This record gives sequence, structure tokens and C-alpha cells, in this order.
Amino acid sequence: QVQLVESRGGLVQAGGSLRLSCVASGSIFSIHTMGWYRQAPGTQREEVAHISGGSANYADSVKGRFTISRDDAKNTVYLQMNNLKPEDTAVYFCVMSIRITAATANWRNYWGTGTQVTVSS
Repeated sequence: QVQLVESRGGLVQAGGSLRLSCVASGSIFSIHTMGWYRQAPGTQREEVAHISGGSANYADSVKGRFTISRDDAKNTVYLQMNNLKPEDTAVYFCVMSIRITAATANWRNYWGTGTQVTVSS
């Protein structure tokens, strides 16, 4: 079994910062891509950022404000969020593409349960 657990989000004022983390545990052989998605009420889940190897990609709405990073030794992905805006308010989910054994041919996406981030104006 693989579990992803996000850190607690929180309430922050516009212009403030917040750092999220997500740790994967369980039967893990290798992790390929790590990423973050978010979902605001009444909207579809959207990708925020992902990182694969040394390359990171961001949604246009967060470029220049958010930074994704990873620590492979700790099976952890981070999302540093700066200059937060009210429109960043959402539940944030981490996702990782994981192979659970060396004999496993395919990568499978595992998701965290989500953490609420609320930005007040």
C-alpha cells in the first residue's frame, strides 16, 4: 500500500506565503513525476505544477509565484506559494507516479486526500 499525506494548509492573507509538503510512504520502488493539483468549489481539478527529474512545469496562473521542488531521499514534494491571491483558494492535492517494485512494469498515479488553502482579501 502507498499513502500520500499532505501537510496542513491554512488561512493566509493575500500577498502572504505558504509552503505545502506531501510525503509518500509504503511500498515504493521508484517515483517518477510529482505534482500538485487544486480544486476550488464548483470547478474542475486543475494542475498547478509538476516536476520530473530536474524539470518543473507550472500553470500560467501560478508562474513566478509558486515553486515546486522534491526530495527523493524523503519521497517528498513541496509547493512554495508566494504572493498568494484570493483566487488561489482551493483544496490542494499532491500526486505521484510510483512503481511499487522493480518487477512492476507500469507507473501508477497515487493521490493525497487534499488540504485546504484559503486566501483572504
